[in-house]
Amino acid sequence: MKVYVLFFLLLLACMCPSLAQGTYENCCLRYGSGMKNSIKKKVVSYRIQQTDGGCNIPAIVFKTKRSKTFCADPSQQWVQDLMNTVKQGN
Repeated sequence: MKVYVLFFLLLLACMCPSLAQGTYENCCLRYGSGMKNSIKKKVVSYRIQQTDGGCNIPAIVFKTKRSKTFCADPSQQWVQDLMNTVKQGN
């Protein structure tokens, strides 16, 4: 009986870090190719993704009224323009 309990605890201890690692980050892995003007008008906020932890590219993550997210390259001019528009709207 003790062997089964020990095995179960060891298995549980090995699984916990892998489960936490899978849900720890919410990262952009690539950039979208662009955004339609109709969607740009629905953007309500954005966040800046840094290249730390599991996130390996810098990105701007835009969020729409319906909570959809879009990843964009921060070096693109349209991204900078949209960030300024969102700042002014808030």
